[in-house]
Amino acid sequence: MSPSQPERASPVRHFLTLSDFSPEEICALLEAALHLKGSPRASVSPLAGRTLALLFRKSSTRTRVSFEAGMHQLGGHAIYLADRDSQMGRGEPVADTARVLSGYVDAIMVRTFAHAEAEELATHSQVPVINGLTDLYHPCQLLADLLTIRECFPEVADGWEGMSVAWLGDGNNMANSWIQAARLLGFELRLAIPEGLDPDAETLQRALDPASGARVTLTRDPAEALAGVRVVTTDVWASMGQEDEAAAREARLRPYQVDGPRFRQADRGAIFLHCLPAHRGEEVTADVIDGPMSKVFQEAENRLHVQKALLLHLLDADR
Repeated sequence: MSPSQPERASPVRHFLTLSDFSPEEICALLEAALHLKGSPRASVSPLAGRTLALLFRKSSTRTRVSFEAGMHQLGGHAIYLADRDSQMGRGEPVADTARVLSGYVDAIMVRTFAHAEAEELATHSQVPVINGLTDLYHPCQLLADLLTIRECFPEVADGWEGMSVAWLGDGNNMANSWIQAARLLGFELRLAIPEGLDPDAETLQRALDPASGARVTLTRDPAEALAGVRVVTTDVWASMGQEDEAAAREARLRPYQVDGPRFRQADRGAIFLHCLPAHRGEEVTADVIDGPMSKVFQEAENRLHVQKALLLHLLDADR
């Protein structure tokens, strides 16, 4: 469809946050991803002739390779556009880029800084827009995390109410996405975050509202968050764009490091997750991330499978 053509008859679905999907849709995506993982080289090419534009204003390993490989495995094609490769990097309005790309491709993935930029792309796009990461949310990573939990604890297929997760560290885009996941699926989430680095206020308040029914708590005490939980997760202390704050953040976040003694406060069968890249000796010690409790590389692989399921769903090719 060219920019001058009328809008599609059916509404375009975007995936900017987990809240764009219902709990039922999220669970269905996880089951679809499990199926795809079991048959990664199926002879059918449901996305043959389809193209995905990948807009990268933040660099990445896992996001780029998983989306490119996923489109290839589904029979489609991906076009990588860094800032230096697109007019957005030279100041073209986001709305113009969205309108133009809508005439060329079937979906757009954006990995950028401001969440408002992803929202503006979606507002002006006539094809699905996927949030590959913004400073506010990282929903594709959360799908991979949820799939990893689904694999390690198969009983969640019958309901997530018995699951418990502890987040230690910065109240960043991953923490915000964990909050959304807990509110949607009903599992317990305990956030251990130092004062001054809290998650997004609106996202947190929605989950803390008693009317939401969410089981989300915020504490300053890592031991309180870890006691008996089944999943322990964290992230780097300084994300992209926060390099100048690294020293100050390390001083505040050091008490929230996931080391061996601290991890052992969790349930005996607990697993460790991390979205990667990781800084051993900072947010996590080597004995945890490289130990038998760690599922970080299974989690990283799962980016491929959940994103394939997501693409099929958004492009209405999942049957």
